[in-house]
Amino acid sequence: MQVMLILPELVLILTVLVLFAASLKKIKGAGLSAIALTGSLLTLVAAVVGGSASGSLFVGAYQVDGLSQLIKILLGGGLFLIFYMCRGLSGIEDEVQNEFYLFLALSTLGLMMMSSAVELLTILVCLEISSYALYVVISFRKGKGRRTEVEAGIKYVLFGAAATGISLFGISYIFGLSHSTYLVDIKTQLPQLLQHQPMAVIGMALLLCSFFYKLAMFPMHAWTPDIYQGASNETTTFIATLPKVGAAALLVRLIGMSGAGVTQFTWVLLVLAVLSMTYGNLAALVQNDIKRLLAYSSIAHAGYMMIGLLTGSRLGMAAVIYYIAGYVLMNLACFLVIYYIAPRGENITFDDLKGLYRRSPVLAFTLAAGAFGMAGIPPTVGFTGKFVIFTAALEKGFYGLVVIAMVNAAVSAFYYLKLARAVYCQGEDAELDRLQLGFGVKIFGVFLIAAIVLVGIMPQGLLQMANNAVSAFL
Repeated sequence: MQVMLILPELVLILTVLVLFAASLKKIKGAGLSAIALTGSLLTLVAAVVGGSASGSLFVGAYQVDGLSQLIKILLGGGLFLIFYMCRGLSGIEDEVQNEFYLFLALSTLGLMMMSSAVELLTILVCLEISSYALYVVISFRKGKGRRTEVEAGIKYVLFGAAATGISLFGISYIFGLSHSTYLVDIKTQLPQLLQHQPMAVIGMALLLCSFFYKLAMFPMHAWTPDIYQGASNETTTFIATLPKVGAAALLVRLIGMSGAGVTQFTWVLLVLAVLSMTYGNLAALVQNDIKRLLAYSSIAHAGYMMIGLLTGSRLGMAAVIYYIAGYVLMNLACFLVIYYIAPRGENITFDDLKGLYRRSPVLAFTLAAGAFGMAGIPPTVGFTGKFVIFTAALEKGFYGLVVIAMVNAAVSAFYYLKLARAVYCQGEDAELDRLQLGFGVKIFGVFLIAAIVLVGIMPQGLLQMANNAVSAFL
């Protein structure tokens, strides 16, 4: 049945409609949270049920395959975890909490459709559905008289509009050279075009700007620290995770079309990867605001992921899917701590982390697990992800790039371990009140710790799924 091809999207559309009706009825509190959690859980179940579906819809513009279905599982699971983690919405204005759930679900719907889109204009429309929903929620932060959230919202809109315009310009180049907007047609011509047509290199670089923007990849990264700092903790949790999953999926598709050969386009991506890693890590070293630190960290991680993408190999592409799944878990661990340390939705600094191991051992260990994972310390998923990405780069002969990436990983360990130091080695003499956490929050923290470690120790299952997903079109 063709309905199975778009079952997750249909369930999420129904969730969006129910949330819209709830906003008209002004349903609040536990009832609203239950609707959002139920809808996101059913979306995850639908994605798992339809995980093996394959086919084509809408005159070939919408392709359901292994990659799209795996990404939909990650998106559905991520949305459920975010809704569960932030179900109190302590940082969102009371009168817009209905709309907050509505727009996050709508943004996830755009990302799901984008993972199946295989026609350039369709991809752009899906990207805009996701982006426009986020443009609205950036300023939904609780607190009167603040300028930071308004400034963040304006910056996100302006940078998003600029990225879209640049990508449209790149699409015009690719269409002019290939005479098609369908990826299946472009794929047959692109390797030769990149070898012999400099305009194809420029066109592809411009086309990818919208996805660099979502991934916080240099040079489309400048919005990241201000939006992380200015948006609410709930909104930042979403922006730091799910849009990056959608962007990684599209970058796998688009860069995978360029072939496995080393071209000028490969060297463009290599330079961007180095700049992203280096700038992100060096800027993060001097940050005191934890969300700004994680923002610059995300720029660096985009560089690591680009290493896997530019290899053009099956191993490299599969490693990127594996890495982005682990990155979602590690970020959720860090933002879980931020969310529950700041009960009124305020930003936190290193001073707020002092003595956390005495206030809440579960949150302290959760933050340590997330920080160790992003630093690439074994046996976490961050270590395994970097190891597989670097292995794919070595197989392609990018020895210098791997050395630069390892130096960057060593630099990043300084500020990640600084988080653990603040949690466990400071604040011993201060009088600190214990954090009162519900049983569900503690279980959620333990789940994230276990997932970060177990997916790192036993990566075979997820890596095999990612390998099967990318092998279909490479």
